[in-house]
Amino acid sequence: MPLRKPQQEAVRLGVRPRLRRLFAIFRLAIITQLIFLMFRITLLLLVIIFFSACSSTDRQPNVIIILADDQGWGDLSINGNTSINTSNLDRMAASGVRFDRFYVSPVCSPTRAELLTGRYHTRSGVHGTSAGSERINAGETTLAEVFQEAGYVTGVFGKWHNGQQPPYHPNSRGFNHFYGFPSGHWGHYFSPPLELNNELVQGEGYLPDDLTQAAMTFITENRTSPFLVFLPYNTPHSPMQVPDQWWDSVPEGFQDHRDAEREDTLHTRAALAMTLNIDWNVGRVLALLDELSLSEDTIVLYFSDNGPNGPRWNAEMKGRKGSTDEGGVRSPLLMQWTGTLAANTEITEITAAIDLMPTLTELAGIELNTRHPLDGISFAPLLTGNTEAVPERMIFSHWNGRTSVRTQTHRLDHIGQLFNMVDDPEQRQNVASEHPELADSLYRAREAWINEAVPDTFEKRPFTVGHAGYDVTWLPARDAVGSGGILRSNRYPNDSFLTNWTHTDDAILWDVEVLTAGEYMATLYYTAASGDEGAQITLNFGDSSVGERIAEAHDPPEYGMDEDRVLRIESYVKDFRPLPLGQIFLEAGRKPLSLRATSIPGTAVADVRLLRLERIVEQGS
Repeated sequence: MPLRKPQQEAVRLGVRPRLRRLFAIFRLAIITQLIFLMFRITLLLLVIIFFSACSSTDRQPNVIIILADDQGWGDLSINGNTSINTSNLDRMAASGVRFDRFYVSPVCSPTRAELLTGRYHTRSGVHGTSAGSERINAGETTLAEVFQEAGYVTGVFGKWHNGQQPPYHPNSRGFNHFYGFPSGHWGHYFSPPLELNNELVQGEGYLPDDLTQAAMTFITENRTSPFLVFLPYNTPHSPMQVPDQWWDSVPEGFQDHRDAEREDTLHTRAALAMTLNIDWNVGRVLALLDELSLSEDTIVLYFSDNGPNGPRWNAEMKGRKGSTDEGGVRSPLLMQWTGTLAANTEITEITAAIDLMPTLTELAGIELNTRHPLDGISFAPLLTGNTEAVPERMIFSHWNGRTSVRTQTHRLDHIGQLFNMVDDPEQRQNVASEHPELADSLYRAREAWINEAVPDTFEKRPFTVGHAGYDVTWLPARDAVGSGGILRSNRYPNDSFLTNWTHTDDAILWDVEVLTAGEYMATLYYTAASGDEGAQITLNFGDSSVGERIAEAHDPPEYGMDEDRVLRIESYVKDFRPLPLGQIFLEAGRKPLSLRATSIPGTAVADVRLLRLERIVEQGS
């Protein structure tokens, strides 16, 4: 039945308020959604603006690792040395973190291997400091490889000491750039011949200054990208050469110590003068970071590779370089990261070089995947005071058949003596009889570690030639063996040359493995006295040989003695001349590469320093 007009008007009047209410609710909902949408857009814009503003500084931190060579814990004024003032290193400690009980290996190559791999050096194939025993196994993962894979540009400047021929050369271990010398100690510190990415170049000026300048140039050129810089100095390792500026800055009187009657004060003065030079160079690096506004973006570390290289004041600790006692393996470790690490912080927990790889990768936010398990642990929690996150541990020191073990409070030495390092940091009182259970447990832990981590024998590895990606291979005299009457210029191989080559039965032999077969251009670096020119020499490998006559004498004097502050133990050096021998075919495989003389018209053939082999790559191959 249709509604009457009054009823229709009543319905119409009742609908209008409801429609108005619905419209108001709808309009309010739309306005609310628009406000919420605008809020989200505004928030998104603020986030974009924030990250855009931070993009220039919010990046993975740069890392600079500075390593001294043979500098003792006691060679810094911050550690109590009153003979010198290492002001830059002292300021670095005051502005960052100072590790009170940081441990390295007793000598050079093992410490470098432990830094680079995060593993005890015995695991990585390093068991010496020369003649190939210093090489890190090719299958190890290095710190540089990890950072390089994470997008860092990487460079090393100085003493490598972990292998020369690829794949042991720094350029094949994760470093984009190398400037320095891959062998052990070097024979001259003033404008010496060096390597730049596997090619010979001439250094400029005092070697630590030159290395620092090269590193600073690298930092400047790569300041917009994250970088890893390894700056391993050659000092204060002998020969004891240092400019007058630093020599004159060290007084002649030194602190008394437990081994003072054996101290060579001139050697001590030279070592401290070299340390002052290092301090100055560290100051140059830190000043550059400030100048480039990189200090807050850069982690800087400073430590040494072993104890002092001579009897001198070292806080009365027992042992020095080569020893597994406290004085031989305790190193300063300073760490600066401006604005991130609390200033003037001291870490008293025991830490070691094997900890640096896991620590630095954690601080840089890099995922750490290695081919072998690490021995080191990250001490990053200690930097924020979280001591509970780092477990109690033992640190082992091994060298030359001697092994000691360090806990937070005690050290068991290589003959089983136990020392309380809290009450007796100088290791003067054996307390093994007072704590037989502790001595026995540490002895058993040490023996277990030796059985697990130290091979009974180390494989004698050949020297590699023709590694893929490297056309040039250098074979120095230090990696060769002389037969017959041939002698080394010095019993320390690293900077030596071969001499006394006087008979056709004599030979210079390299144990090599050719990785890539092919034709190689051979060049010999030689000296020959006047009157000895004319010798005919041949280079032999299997059925292949190439020969050349030494047509010209080249007999420069040895040098280095005029710059030495004390009588050196290493070989003196001289300038060697290249002699192209011609092309020789080298088949793949392991054989002796021999250098012989077929005729000797004079009294001797030549002195030999280097052999260069360059693979001839044909066009289109």
